[in-house]
Amino acid sequence: MSPTVRVVAHPNIALSKYWGKAKRDGNFPAVPSLSVTLSGMATRTTVRFVEGLADDQVSLGGTPMTAGLTKVTALLDTVRAAAGIQLRAEVETANDFPTGSGLASSASGFAALALASVRAAGLDWDATRVSGLARAASASAARSLFGGYVELPFGAEGARPVATKESFPLRVLVCVATEEAKKVASTEGMTTTAATSPYYAAWLEEAPRVHERLRSALLADDFSSVGALAESSALMMHASALAAGVVYVKGVTLDVLATVRELRAKGTEAYATMDAGPHVKVLVRPADAAKVHDVLVHVPGVLRMLTTEPGDPARVVDEEP
Repeated sequence: MSPTVRVVAHPNIALSKYWGKAKRDGNFPAVPSLSVTLSGMATRTTVRFVEGLADDQVSLGGTPMTAGLTKVTALLDTVRAAAGIQLRAEVETANDFPTGSGLASSASGFAALALASVRAAGLDWDATRVSGLARAASASAARSLFGGYVELPFGAEGARPVATKESFPLRVLVCVATEEAKKVASTEGMTTTAATSPYYAAWLEEAPRVHERLRSALLADDFSSVGALAESSALMMHASALAAGVVYVKGVTLDVLATVRELRAKGTEAYATMDAGPHVKVLVRPADAAKVHDVLVHVPGVLRMLTTEPGDPARVVDEEP
């Protein structure tokens, strides 16, 4: 039996989005992306390799896992092959935020699984290699191996840090729109968009340009440009998906977007971004967080608010022999 390894990882939100897969093997994104890893939400995962198991035993929130199990097994198979072991694994994982609904639970989940399984198998891989392992399961998970601001370049095996969490002060207010899992998984939505959206080619052309501009603005500490470009990236992504009939937004999503625009019109800089789900993440300067929170919490349909900020990398929190 291997050591029992416990890992904490945090979700990330992409400021410049990736949407779509590159036409190559290995689960590579079609465009580059840049994200911020968030404190305030976490996945906690425990892994150990055990003698006598016929199959991997995986639980999510205390319930045997079904959706996504193939990806989990594939990741564990990669680790087993690298370590030269045959043992099946016991995996326990839990999120302290809604799962599978567009809050990047797959990013933190596979980042935590990758790091915990590598360490439990006794492999001394660096963070970049672990990031590549996570990417093969979930491309956004590559970024959650690192803290602060993180880039996944086009065609790269793993993600890489761009800036520390302290270098670009930010608060991200998460407007939770549902506690339920989304009906269209991200991979399915990307596949449909790539196959049928008349705007997908335009997305592939413009997204890398927005990414480069946003990266430069971040390094120049230009909050206004980062916010505007992040909002533009999200709207372009959703426009491409909507044209293919892939709808993640709800009425509350649009109402929060309208409220964010009203705040800007009245002089408070706030910018919105959304991933493949109805939740809206609002980017604000730390000094404006409380004021904007007090406005957004009253938008009808917002179930609750999470206040987050740039967070730490995935890390081992406990290891038992």
